[in-house]
Amino acid sequence: MPIAREHRWLYPIDWRELSALIRFQRAKGCCEHCGRPHGSAVQHLGNGVWWDEQKARWRDGQGRAVRRLPTPAELAFMQPGLAGIDPPAPLRMTRVVLATAHLNHDPGDNRPRNLAALCQRCHMRHDAPEHRRRRHHNAFCHRAVGDLFG
Repeated sequence: MPIAREHRWLYPIDWRELSALIRFQRAKGCCEHCGRPHGSAVQHLGNGVWWDEQKARWRDGQGRAVRRLPTPAELAFMQPGLAGIDPPAPLRMTRVVLATAHLNHDPGDNRPRNLAALCQRCHMRHDAPEHRRRRHHNAFCHRAVGDLFG
């Protein structure tokens, strides 16, 4: 994820190296929350459940194995093939990109225990409350300026 312009000065000058260390040496190229591998295209159901090619099993949003789901090939075979009806959309594919996230949302706190290698889905889920807080704060400030000068 790109760093917001107003927050760039909070990051250390060696942020790229620190981020690479967390993502590829400590986390070994996998998301630390769900286990998705960096750079691979994973099939998913849209609700956090994804197909792990290496283990040949479905995994949930926390990386735990999901039982009683057919393989992607079995899912495609089970789809009806009726004349005049379009087949259902295939499973969604997503390219996994790891980013280093600040667990306490403070970009100035770069201790290793405060950093985590997260895929884009886990990163957005982790940051959702902070994004809501910032959105509310920005709307409040915008209304306040409008009240002053409107």
